[in-house]
Amino acid sequence: MKVLIAVQDFFQQNIAPVHKIISARKKDEEWRVIVEVIEEKEYMKKYARDQMVGVYEVFLDEQLDISGFSRIRLRYRTEIDEQVET
Repeated sequence: MKVLIAVQDFFQQNIAPVHKIISARKKDEEWRVIVEVIEEKEYMKKYARDQMVGVYEVFLDEQLDISGFSRIRLRYRTEIDEQVET
């Protein structure tokens, strides 16, 4: 799916590699994608702590250009994941 590749490429170049894509939905002319990213990996390893996972909401237009994104949650990787509102 091209929308998922666009999101993965954007995160790889600008934030961090995507760990997991949770959802992708199209509403009208806009895509909304929720992704998880491992954050601060080296810092957490250094201090023997659990990895942090950032949950991001990403919006893409019809041309699959990122029109906006934000981190909506930060959690420890071992925490039980709660459902993210979609």
